[in-house]
Amino acid sequence: MLKRVLPFLIAFLTLRLVFWFATFPNPDEAYYWLWGTHPALSYYDHPPFHAWIQGIFTALLGRSFFVLRLPNLLSTVGFFYCYYQISKYLYGKWADDYFWMMTVLILASPLYFLFFGLAWQDHWLIIFSTSSAYLFIRFLDSYIANKKSGALLLYSSAGLLGLAFLCKYNAVFVGAGFVATILTLPSLRSLLRDRRFYIAILITLSALLPVLFWNLSNDFQSFRYYATRSVDAGAFHIKWAEPLGFLLFSILMVSPINVWAMVKAIRQPSPQIRSDMIYRTVALWIFGISTVSLTAIALFSTALYYWNITAYLLLFPLLPPIFLKPPELRTPHSSPRTHKLFTAGQLYGLLFAGLLVVHYSVIPLSAFADPSGDPDSQMLFGWDAVGRAVKIQQRELGESFLVTTDYRSASALAYELNDPTVTAISDRIDQFDVWYKPDLLKGKNAVILTDDWHPADPKLLAQFERTSAPIAIPVTRFGRSLKTYYLIKGYGFQATRARGKG
Repeated sequence: MLKRVLPFLIAFLTLRLVFWFATFPNPDEAYYWLWGTHPALSYYDHPPFHAWIQGIFTALLGRSFFVLRLPNLLSTVGFFYCYYQISKYLYGKWADDYFWMMTVLILASPLYFLFFGLAWQDHWLIIFSTSSAYLFIRFLDSYIANKKSGALLLYSSAGLLGLAFLCKYNAVFVGAGFVATILTLPSLRSLLRDRRFYIAILITLSALLPVLFWNLSNDFQSFRYYATRSVDAGAFHIKWAEPLGFLLFSILMVSPINVWAMVKAIRQPSPQIRSDMIYRTVALWIFGISTVSLTAIALFSTALYYWNITAYLLLFPLLPPIFLKPPELRTPHSSPRTHKLFTAGQLYGLLFAGLLVVHYSVIPLSAFADPSGDPDSQMLFGWDAVGRAVKIQQRELGESFLVTTDYRSASALAYELNDPTVTAISDRIDQFDVWYKPDLLKGKNAVILTDDWHPADPKLLAQFERTSAPIAIPVTRFGRSLKTYYLIKGYGFQATRARGKG
């Protein structure tokens, strides 16, 4: 089987290496890197685990594209090791063939190709959620056979689920799938009277203590952000088209071929997996709770496709029997035959992976249409020129601080200059508000970076005694205009607000 999938593995690996070594951090990657340079118990936008790891790696190995994404390499290796263990658990002597099939199927999903690569929280969420679920399944299977065994499996699963929560809060869907499995299977309900179950819950919740302590000392800012982040400020109304958009985009990003196989695997359980295993039940509960919850949220609020990233993790190991000829029908020396849709799915994944790498590393695809409709992607390029221009203005000003009008530009500039003191003053509340210390900046000059997406706010400029005319820094790529940045020199900063927002 390895020989059959090796060309696809090499192609995906090549694209991944191009991304890791040649791609400037997207604004959120730089934002989370910047968190790591400011150690804290937690942060405004997300729990702290990813920032802690970024801080450790940067302190030990310095700043580079490779170091930024080295944790992704480690989590990806850990994830596929866990998948190999799942393959052995489900398929026994056929584990090797099915493992390689699982590997290329998930790599051909644009969702996972992208989020295994981005230095966001999600790659850690993926490995911790998957390994927690695998150990939990093993515990439940052992519990059904012997109700007194498996405590170490349960506690290890709980600890890993706690780490998943320290990455992103949507690990709650994984935990909800665990609880639903116990509640709906009579053979497991006795766990509700088992103190080990409640010890496991405490282990998971204890991982969130840093987040709780941070919120206690910061006016519960993060909790309030999550309570209101997706709620419209206006009157409540149902958005009927949003759930359909969420589901269709999810299918596109998981891959239509993979989704077809998932539907088939759900409707027709493979006889190669023992019917007394709990795996399938846990997988379906996690998938169902997460997908239904986010689809319902989309009715009245915002639900992004990648929030459902944990829903499919246990479904991929169920897919190999869909694409491979059953082992009992093979001759002793025959090679595994793949379903005719397998190659189509791989080509689909490679097409998306190639386009993603071009988009992030070479030129944003939106540059060939209307770049103004994709402002995030415009920010992937031009930071070397911006950094040089900022340094020139700093030399002219002497002692000064750097400020931008949005967290994205502040983070990218901080990464380009390797300067964690860059700040952002904007109408959006973010982690920069937590760091903002106006008294330390009072009376200083500043280099102000703005752009057309987030122009200089008159309320910001009014906090300086005087400001210069803007200097334009156009950003082009292969002759195509992407955007223009502007540099303004501010003299004598006079902060008039307790916080950086207008």
